[in-house]
Amino acid sequence: MLKTRIITAAILLPTFLAALLYFQPIFWATLLLALTVAGAREWCKLAAFSIGNAIIFMLLTALMGGELLFLLSESITGDHYTPLFTFIYSLSFVFWVLVVPLLLRSTKPIKTPIVLMVVGWLVLLPTCLALYQLREISPALLLGIMATVWIADTAAYFSGRAFGKHKLAAGISPGKTWEGVVGALLAVFIYALIWHQMTNDESLSTFLIPLLLVLTVLGVIGDLFESMMKRQAGLKDSGNILPGHGGILDRIDALTSTVPVAMLAFILFYSAEL
Repeated sequence: MLKTRIITAAILLPTFLAALLYFQPIFWATLLLALTVAGAREWCKLAAFSIGNAIIFMLLTALMGGELLFLLSESITGDHYTPLFTFIYSLSFVFWVLVVPLLLRSTKPIKTPIVLMVVGWLVLLPTCLALYQLREISPALLLGIMATVWIADTAAYFSGRAFGKHKLAAGISPGKTWEGVVGALLAVFIYALIWHQMTNDESLSTFLIPLLLVLTVLGVIGDLFESMMKRQAGLKDSGNILPGHGGILDRIDALTSTVPVAMLAFILFYSAEL
């Protein structure tokens, strides 16, 4: 299993970096839409949709994702910080900050198909749009935000293994501990300080430190939410498209709760600067 994970990562990481740095916007949008549809397919399994509901959900996801990406690509040519989808990013923020914590505390799983569809769209579509818009602003900025999630996840794993004694959410993800969360926050704080020193814009660098810490907490929430959905569905992984790593949702769980909020924060920051 470890060998398979390493081989998959060795192939995926350079491929992703090449796409991030060198793809034309149309190809980047196509890749994001394909990943979104693949994530939608996995969501159908987590939500236990019937075949009919799964087809409807995936078709609507593809149609809405394609149309929203087209509108964003048209709007972004004049302003990379276009507020066109501020409402969608704000909905994502409310969902992850207010709704998901309540769902994590609840003992009753969501069973209504239409509600599960809406939740799936709140997970997938803002993430797709934010990945496109952040990359249009700067591939380095998107990579920096994604690195925050990777650093937090790695630090949480090792600090949890070394010091973990207090379970974070034993009924959802037994391996996660409060010590792991503290380790993640400390590692991201150091990362934010390094980013702060490398940024010439003083106001932006000061804004980055609290933002990255907030994103770290949201990443934990996103991870827990997907773990909850898998537990309710009786699944170990959301899919098997990535050998040794599970599915698309297994790899982007923390990104779904962080990149839309990051994009919202940058839109609000730069609108306040004007």
